[in-house]
Amino acid sequence: MENNYYFYVLRCVDDTFYGGFSTNVLKRVATHNAGKGAKYTKGRGPVTLIHAESFPTKSDALKAEYAFKHQSRQEKINYLKLNEKKNIMTQLKEE
Repeated sequence: MENNYYFYVLRCVDDTFYGGFSTNVLKRVATHNAGKGAKYTKGRGPVTLIHAESFPTKSDALKAEYAFKHQSRQEKINYLKLNEKKNIMTQLKEE
């Protein structure tokens, strides 16, 4: 991947969403599933990667994360549907 800054979304076992930022999404998901990720995901695992977007700058990826975290659940669902074409999750899993 040419861009190394990612915004990602996880689905937790309790069906909630967690949005995060990383330069290595698959490694970060493994960290969450090992119980060493964010405080929010501890006790809500295993988590599943459902969305990942690549950004040209760290700032852009962090802005996407911030915006996602400040939406209602329905707004998050709408965001995921509207941005399906930006989802590079399958490309990450192939690498």
